[in-house]
Amino acid sequence: MADGLRQRLARTFGFGRTAPDETKASRTARLIALSAFGQAVWSPRDASAFAREGFAKNPIVYRSVRMIAEAAASVPLYLYEGEDAVDMHPLLALISKPNGAQSTPELLEATYGHLLVAGNAYLEAVSVGGEPRELHVLRPDRMKIVPGVDGWPEAYDYSVGGETVRFVQDVSAGVRPILHLALFHPLNDHYGMSPLEPAAAAIDIHNQGADWNKALLDNAACPSGALVYSAADGQLAPEQYERLKTELEDSFSGARNAGRPLLLEGGLDWKGMGFSPKDMDFIQAKHLAAREIALSLGVPPMLLGIPGDNTYSNYQEANRTFWRQTVLPLVNRTAKALSGWLGAGFEDGLELRPDLDAVEALSVEREALWERVRVSEFLTVNEKRAAVGYGPVEGGDVL
Repeated sequence: MADGLRQRLARTFGFGRTAPDETKASRTARLIALSAFGQAVWSPRDASAFAREGFAKNPIVYRSVRMIAEAAASVPLYLYEGEDAVDMHPLLALISKPNGAQSTPELLEATYGHLLVAGNAYLEAVSVGGEPRELHVLRPDRMKIVPGVDGWPEAYDYSVGGETVRFVQDVSAGVRPILHLALFHPLNDHYGMSPLEPAAAAIDIHNQGADWNKALLDNAACPSGALVYSAADGQLAPEQYERLKTELEDSFSGARNAGRPLLLEGGLDWKGMGFSPKDMDFIQAKHLAAREIALSLGVPPMLLGIPGDNTYSNYQEANRTFWRQTVLPLVNRTAKALSGWLGAGFEDGLELRPDLDAVEALSVEREALWERVRVSEFLTVNEKRAAVGYGPVEGGDVL
């Protein structure tokens, strides 16, 4: 029986065969394919829940994602062929006007936003004759990956309103229809991990703190406790109980009754129960949760106005760290992914690069670099120009 199973697997998956020399494929890809052969792999994370509970409900998540996405989308992308900048090209025109409804910053901001909230972002290329003409952002919560027999995605299914559209990743016709951007996930072969996933507990604490505050305002004059009847029999008559309950709900609940004194009849005594906000260290817990959320997304807490964080000496230093450690790595990886994806529809050697000179937050570092290069007597003119990102000039190879 074992030999028969081994033979069937060999016929189905090609185990035991010698691949031709010109065949290029990952030796581990078949192991991935075995886990989901011919089946669509759904993301184990709920991108919709992250969007609702995180971005739409939590102010720290909302502001952090907006800061990163808007900052990254504001960096211009230039087209280069080798080391020479290209001023006029169809690829550059596509990036400048991706579709009829969105500008480049709007398209990139949506892409970065999906990547930060869901851990995955998808771009669709509408091609004519193998040459891309439009780019569109697709929602990650509607997308699922269909792996092929080699374990890598051979198609993407996009579902809306009960209808599904399949995008087959055909590389022979030029640009593949879908670009999938994913953040690193050590336990998933196809989908990326959202930065909100490790911060989920902190988001829940922060959201529950806001709900607790709202409930406290709604019931400000009706704190948690018990009315104790200390008469001999220890019980109220049914009509007394209902009248007391109605008076508490109508006269002592809600924000408009905050601070109203509670008048007790004979035999009734108020016994407070539960912890006060001070006992719970409530405010400090919210600030700690906010710092953990900001840390997960890569935003210095100082930029979000979270008190108690003195990591950076000033706001400018925190802002430069934000750009260097969070924004620019995201921009660089996206520019390289776009270059490799869209470059298939045009000639080889084209590359999109961010223009760092347009980043105002890095102006201090840029000025310091220029000054160091300017006073360097051991560099030629062209070496100085290369150090600051400019091309050579004729006669510049002298000191």
